[in-house]
Amino acid sequence: MTAELSEKPAPAAPLEAALEAAAEEGFGLADFVGEFFVLLGAGATVLLQMAEPGVGHGVADHSTALRRPLNRLRATMAYVYAVTMGTPEEQRAIVRMVNKAHVPVRSETYNAFDPDLQLWVAATLYMNGFTLYERFYGAVDEATADRIYRQSAVYGTALQVRPDMWPATRAEFQTYWDAKVATLTADDQVRDFVYGLMHGGDAPWFIKMGMPANRFFTTGLLPERLRGELGLSWGPLRQRGFDLFMTAVPPVYRLLPGPLRRLPSTYYLWDMRRRLRSGRGFL
Repeated sequence: MTAELSEKPAPAAPLEAALEAAAEEGFGLADFVGEFFVLLGAGATVLLQMAEPGVGHGVADHSTALRRPLNRLRATMAYVYAVTMGTPEEQRAIVRMVNKAHVPVRSETYNAFDPDLQLWVAATLYMNGFTLYERFYGAVDEATADRIYRQSAVYGTALQVRPDMWPATRAEFQTYWDAKVATLTADDQVRDFVYGLMHGGDAPWFIKMGMPANRFFTTGLLPERLRGELGLSWGPLRQRGFDLFMTAVPPVYRLLPGPLRRLPSTYYLWDMRRRLRSGRGFL
């Protein structure tokens, strides 16, 4: 995908309009996005994004994720939690920081301000988050599913995605998703980056100890055709183990106290607010 390049970000939709759907009454995105299980899909979400060549090359060329994997995770989660659970002031602050960080991410073939690329990133955040919610808590009614879907547009519309670019219905979104997944591809540069990412990069030893489990969950949550495309191995035995986990663990998870289930989001929101107060950056 070739994007028209610019020294300045494309005009963003007003943040107030982007967040309007999040104020709807009833169970919605903010009620579950802070749950721990959402983090299980973080790796698959990133790899789905990177299988879009414009995103993958932008990340491989510019991201510090291999050198500072924990910092990049913190930055990503700060954005997710700020736009879904933060105050309006925090939401505006994080959007300004993301836009500033995106300025140098451009080349002849990609631009971090390309709304089509941002739409795909937002789509992966919605799809994996909602899919995992239904895996852990069961299917929701149509009205709730539609509300969560509308609210999830904020992942993109808080930046440069125009509201009309977000498919109007979940059925239209599924058509967009299926067509996009069928065209995703990765070259050697992206696969090498993915290999480094899935093995922890320069993360501390105690983080690397958990990378086999991370690779297992990440690969299990990916569409089948992308596993080979990204150089990730899988097979019937691993699939059975993954299915067993997804059957046995959710009932136990639901018994955990809410504060424990939301511990990661509590920490990342606290860290984000501390850094905003002190003027420290984190992107």
